[in-house]
Amino acid sequence: MTKPLAYGTLLLLTSTLVTPAALAQTASGGGGTSSTPAMSSAPGTPAATDPQSAAQVEEDVEISTPGGANRPSAGPTQEGDIVVTGRYIPNVVRNTSQVLSVLSQADIARTGEGDIAGALQRVTGLSLVGNGFVYVRGLGDRYSSSLLNGSPLPSPEPLRRVVPLDIFPTSIVASALVQKSYSVNYPGEFGGGVINLTTRAVPEKTTFAFGTSLGVDTETTGRLGYTYYGSDTDFLGYDDGERNVPQAIKDAGRNGTSLGSNEILNLSNARTTLLRRNTDVPANFSADMNFGTAKDIDDGRIGMVVSAGYDNSWRTRNAIQQATDDQQGNVQRDFRTVLTDNRTIVNGLLGFGAELGDHRVRFTNVYIHDTLKQSRLGAGTDVNIAGVPGIPTLIEQNTNFFERQLITTQGVGEFKFGDVGFDVRGSYANTFRKSPYERAFVYQYDNVLAKDYVNNLSGTQSATVAFSDLNEDLWSGAADLSYKITGAVPIRLSAGYAYNDTDRTSSRFTFRYIGPNAAPLNQTVSQLRPDYLLSDAIIQQYGITLQNTSTAQGAAEYEASLRVHAGYAQIEAEASSTLRATAGVRYETALETVNPIGTTSLPTNLDNDYFLPAATITWNFVPDMQLRLHGSKTLARPQFRELAAQIYQDFESDRQFIGNPLLVDSQLYNAEARYEWFFGRDQRFSAAGFYKKIKDPVEAIAAFTSDGRLQTGFSNAPEAQLYGGEVEFQKYIPLDTFGGPFFATRRVVLVANYSYTKSKIKAGDELVPDPIQSSTTPRFQQANLLFRDGASLVGQSDHLVNFQLGLEDTSKLSQVTLLVNYASDRVTARGPVSSGVRLPDLVERPGVKLDLVVRQGFEFYGAQLEFKAEGRNLLRTNYRESQDFGDQRILINQYDLGRIFSLGVGVKL
Repeated sequence: MTKPLAYGTLLLLTSTLVTPAALAQTASGGGGTSSTPAMSSAPGTPAATDPQSAAQVEEDVEISTPGGANRPSAGPTQEGDIVVTGRYIPNVVRNTSQVLSVLSQADIARTGEGDIAGALQRVTGLSLVGNGFVYVRGLGDRYSSSLLNGSPLPSPEPLRRVVPLDIFPTSIVASALVQKSYSVNYPGEFGGGVINLTTRAVPEKTTFAFGTSLGVDTETTGRLGYTYYGSDTDFLGYDDGERNVPQAIKDAGRNGTSLGSNEILNLSNARTTLLRRNTDVPANFSADMNFGTAKDIDDGRIGMVVSAGYDNSWRTRNAIQQATDDQQGNVQRDFRTVLTDNRTIVNGLLGFGAELGDHRVRFTNVYIHDTLKQSRLGAGTDVNIAGVPGIPTLIEQNTNFFERQLITTQGVGEFKFGDVGFDVRGSYANTFRKSPYERAFVYQYDNVLAKDYVNNLSGTQSATVAFSDLNEDLWSGAADLSYKITGAVPIRLSAGYAYNDTDRTSSRFTFRYIGPNAAPLNQTVSQLRPDYLLSDAIIQQYGITLQNTSTAQGAAEYEASLRVHAGYAQIEAEASSTLRATAGVRYETALETVNPIGTTSLPTNLDNDYFLPAATITWNFVPDMQLRLHGSKTLARPQFRELAAQIYQDFESDRQFIGNPLLVDSQLYNAEARYEWFFGRDQRFSAAGFYKKIKDPVEAIAAFTSDGRLQTGFSNAPEAQLYGGEVEFQKYIPLDTFGGPFFATRRVVLVANYSYTKSKIKAGDELVPDPIQSSTTPRFQQANLLFRDGASLVGQSDHLVNFQLGLEDTSKLSQVTLLVNYASDRVTARGPVSSGVRLPDLVERPGVKLDLVVRQGFEFYGAQLEFKAEGRNLLRTNYRESQDFGDQRILINQYDLGRIFSLGVGVKL
């Protein structure tokens, strides 16, 4: 996505995998970023990350997380604080005992990414999978949690619990921290990492900034794609009422009844049905603005931040989509499909804050509206349907409008009374996903009479429409108390309580158009294009009706809830000047239910409680070097959509998903050792080894529908083990030794990291839930039929590599950065079972991505300007998901990805 260039100096909204404690540092300057950073260093002043000057100036990070302990100050540490002593160890690292990585404000800007998901994939051990979901050490998004200022967030994506991070533009992100070790002040759902978003309480001064950018995709912009009219306001990402769902549809869906001809005349037709060629797909466009102001009051400051953004992007995929249930790997469905996505994101933030001595209060409101308008046309063959050689047997057309929205409002108070710290937070969040008028048509070539493609609304030839609606409310509250005991052995005690209450309602009503008395339409009418075929005149004249097929595709409606009560206690002690230890335990009790409405589908009732211990030892054995040892137990609960037996269409994979009500919680046992050497300010080398044992991991499993298409379900594997190692290196090389004014303030930036992860599923003849549960009688399969013993976990790449080579000026904004990202092959779903035989897994090949980002700052009549040029996917790495049968390869989904070039400008006043 192309995101605007503006300076988010006012807002520090940190999407992080974070430190374990409620850190509350105050930035030392007015720096902040959007997709490019504000020029916090004036010309002639060393940049904050200059290793030669940063010994005096460190880029501080403001973080608001659960737990009142370990809140470092912005300046020198106070007497009695439990810290390591390394001169070059960053404050955030020095003030926590946990394993973490820091992606600073400057680091995010250097990547040039438009959203935080893209920036996070540059962190050691992180990979970006699908539509904005960040995997830590190959563990799926179900092993992560999302927090905003320490409070949980619901996801606008119904298949996931975590928030897709590509909906958060970098214009409202200041830093990212990746915590890979568990501490008990965080929710127990922790496998790979926790994602915390932080907003800054008070800006440094009154500032206004705005930016805009344009981008082109060589596979999309100015080339052939498809679209449909929709509503007049689709370009804004909102429907103007054209797609409003009639009450008759809702009533029929809930009652399981069908609709007669007269009852379906008021449905939207041509505007949501007629697919049109778009021979000149537009360029990508985005814009954003940020405003903040602050005022000094007695013993403190109060302030306000406002941020708003708009992004409109296009993507066309010309895909090969094949499928087979043949054990020899012979192709059975072979389609060429063109999908054009028009995605619009509107975001806004309004925050108020107060800093009163050592106390900090913030009130934050976030709004994100993410819409995707999708047009799809495919042509191909199916071996089960007779055809004419050289002519596609079937043509499939789809039009969709996926609308997602997240609104959250929260209050946070962080108080310090001498040696006592007290935090309190409460929030309400709502998310919804609406997908009205999911229209699908299948035309078949008639070589006998029409010599044309026909749709008589019977058999393979069909016209269907679906209406999906999901709504979720999340209430949460938490309180944390800490007490610092000074003395020969400094000790910090902390304890807290948290409560989360999540309620979801979801419906998906599906209907099929049926000819007169369930008979086929005549030859003449069946040749009509889709909007004429379903016109009012044809519906009335031929008695076309709408048959309810909702219950045939799982639960038409379900209600789900998750209620969690948790408490924890933790102690941190400094055994010597170089050794400290943190240990604690968390208790969680949770009730998770999923209840189908109006169907015999199985319900879910998971009522469990857990004690979750964690301990970390940090040894600062020489200055600027330290060793961390960590062990913990955590868990991962199945997500609602993994449990609900309701069909869901995923627009990214172009595939349907259905849940499994028999899934159970996963339990994880974690261990890690890490060596860190900070040989200069913001310069480091680290190496780590880790091990995880997962009981009952949830895995995605492919299955076949009645028409031979692939569908994805879920099951618990008996056990999995995951182990590996990672190394990271960051170095600055000053160039002033070359002499001359050009090199005097310039340096080379080298950043590299590598992760090796190996996972193995253990599967024998024990019974596990069948991925497709279709009745009230639970169904089970032998584990070794669904899973290959020794196979990798879904979504896990063995190798992850990131490399950055940059040239930057330390006295002003001037950067050129080359970025390389590589992820090895990873499984997207376990292979389907055909006639009692498990077929090969579905494997994705991410490949190598090469990007170039150029940023240059100027001053113009007192305003600061920044120009940015980007080149993405310069190697034109394509996308491929396939099944390998040895001599045969089935291309599940393969398409070219274009190079993306963008130009942008930002202005800060």
